Amino acid sequence: MNIFPAIDLFDKKAVRLFKGDYNQMTVYSDNPIEVARDFEKSGAKYIHMVDLEGAKDGTTPNIEVVSDIAKNTSLFVEIGGGIRSMETVERYLNAGVSRVILGTSAVTDEDFLVSAVEKYGDKIAVGADVKDGYIAIKGWLEKSAYTLDSFFEKMQKLGVKTIICTDISKDGAMKGTNLQMYRELSKKYSLDIVASGGVSAIDDIKELRKMELYGAIIGKAYYTGAINLAEAIEVAK
Repeated sequence: MNIFPAIDLFDKKAVRLFKGDYNQMTVYSDNPIEVARDFEKSGAKYIHMVDLEGAKDGTTPNIEVVSDIAKNTSLFVEIGGGIRSMETVERYLNAGVSRVILGTSAVTDEDFLVSAVEKYGDKIAVGADVKDGYIAIKGWLEKSAYTLDSFFEKMQKLGVKTIICTDISKDGAMKGTNLQMYRELSKKYSLDIVASGGVSAIDDIKELRKMELYGAIIGKAYYTGAINLAEAIEVAK
């Protein structure tokens, strides 16, 4: 299992939200590239990034930071947040990003999703953000008509390879992740699933690894010191 330490970007800073609430934001660093280099020093091969401003309005205000990290570290960089056009996908890939994550647009614009997957294959991932059993969109502010299962079934049919699946109620709460949900999903689908939200202890990593998930994202637990990244990477192997 691969470990994806996370940087959420807002105003070119590394921040974290509590349960997706923009009013409950903690700034952890004014220098995201230094954070990324610390990930690298701990043995990380991957980094998960979200542009929180982009998630709201579909722009790329933090692309310079993302590009800086992609070009000045050896990390596999994936980025999500407001990627709603082929032009934005191409902008990120040209900036050195390894994989882009479609969230809202994967739910609301099937033609765009299909075109992106056809053109870029596994450089396209999808974010499935779960709220009360349904997929949430627009920076987690709205609930779509898709249940978790109906969305996963559709993504598998459309040829999507990787899904980053987040239980919003667990995100940033440091109360553990939704192991039952990931267990069920990993049995039902042949997708590469990345667990996200509430991965807050080494035991979470151990349990997720047993399911043979593709990956797990560590966010707040890294910044608060609850998880030692180097240890997490070893345990995930």
